[in-house]
Amino acid sequence: MKIKYILTVIAIVAVTKNSFAQYSQDVIRFSGGQTGSTARIKAIGNAGTAVGGDLSSVSGNPAGLGFFTKSELSLTPEFNGSKVKATYQGQTITDTKNSGNVNHAAFVIYNQLVKPRGADKDKGWLSVNYGAAYNRTNDFAENIHYGGANTNNNINNYYANQANSFGVSNGLAGWAYGQNLIDLYGVANPTYQSNTVGGVNQESFTSRTGGQSAVDFSMGANYSNKFYIGLGVSFTNLRYNSSSTFYEDGTASILETAGAVNRPYSSAYSQDQITRGTGFAARLGLIYKPVEAVRLGATITSPTFYNVDDTYSEGLATNITNNGSYSDGPQNYTLNYNFRTPLKVAGGAAIFIKQFGFISGDVEYVDYSSAHISSNSDFNANGDNADIKNLYRSTVNAHIGAEARLTSVFLLRGGYGIQGDARKNNGSDIKTASGGIGLRLGAYYVDATYTHVTGNQTVFPYDIGATSPGAFLNRATNNGYLTFGYRF
Repeated sequence: MKIKYILTVIAIVAVTKNSFAQYSQDVIRFSGGQTGSTARIKAIGNAGTAVGGDLSSVSGNPAGLGFFTKSELSLTPEFNGSKVKATYQGQTITDTKNSGNVNHAAFVIYNQLVKPRGADKDKGWLSVNYGAAYNRTNDFAENIHYGGANTNNNINNYYANQANSFGVSNGLAGWAYGQNLIDLYGVANPTYQSNTVGGVNQESFTSRTGGQSAVDFSMGANYSNKFYIGLGVSFTNLRYNSSSTFYEDGTASILETAGAVNRPYSSAYSQDQITRGTGFAARLGLIYKPVEAVRLGATITSPTFYNVDDTYSEGLATNITNNGSYSDGPQNYTLNYNFRTPLKVAGGAAIFIKQFGFISGDVEYVDYSSAHISSNSDFNANGDNADIKNLYRSTVNAHIGAEARLTSVFLLRGGYGIQGDARKNNGSDIKTASGGIGLRLGAYYVDATYTHVTGNQTVFPYDIGATSPGAFLNRATNNGYLTFGYRF
């Protein structure tokens, strides 16, 4: 017995994109990342809120521009090596991906203010400096591969749940029904159920590329070499690409002319996402020196307001031995929507030990549950906004680092940072250990930094409630940064 329901296109989008690949996940993904910076600031754990006098100030605390007494420019390329060790159903698989980018490029123009004749040149407003920068704030490049034998459930259970909720007129549940992966069971109260008999072998491949970047314009002023204030604006860009395929091999009970027959099957469920967006944010920064050796800094970064074009597609293909091959899709779902990332508030302190170096630390507060997606005529975001409030939380990011000037030419740096996990469950904080060196050669300088970033997360290939199978991902990224700078 076959029962079909008529669903609108909007309902089908709700079944596929919203029921599993939710927009709320993307908004939190795009709300993370770190402020772009030079290799010097990366080496001290990105603890640059109160340091000042570094080109990272263009993208970070703009008050730091007030410390410059010369114009300056720099370029920072990067190399990223991502490794993901995934454990699924007791089996562990490791996959890697390497990429290279320009992480940061900036310049500042020193603008000394003219003082009246006879005025104290160390009092009042001394300079207003201007800077611009390009910085890469997030990198999505990674490969994820996991698989194993699953004797508890199968992805056809997910298709059956979708069919029971939304019918099988078309869309993913309809494809699974037409490809003999699910069928209608029972007489009095028939329900869709998986046709799978026994255990299955499952394997998932995911490849992601893209990143987030910003073009920043900032200004910073110096008052009496004690108080520094700055303003900045950011024009942000978002590029995210994800392609994944979930394979399943097993045995299915197929209803044929002679009755139900058990036949081997192989299915492949593919999902692809292309997301592009632009946004805008603003920053206010302050640094105060109560004494010459101590600097106290604070930065308020507004939410970033994004406009996003999202294209999501999915397809399903199945081969059943001695029965046939089936293929549906890819079916595209497009949406333009707006979202707002959380406000960020940071504070820090730096202690300078004469000409020998400094120690710096800062903390940043981010409430990810305050991120918000705007509804429009094509999309009701109430469900995603509820998920953001229920599944995500506020966090504190902490950074600490130090720089030691060993000679007039050579500097040594080290740092550590913790980026709080936005998820209430199934994740961990992201921890970064960093170290680097610097060379000062007159007007020129070179800084090199290495960072090791670790974190873990549990992901679910399909959602069937409490028994959904999870893959534990242990991520490790090794990054190298090299800054070339010139003062003039």
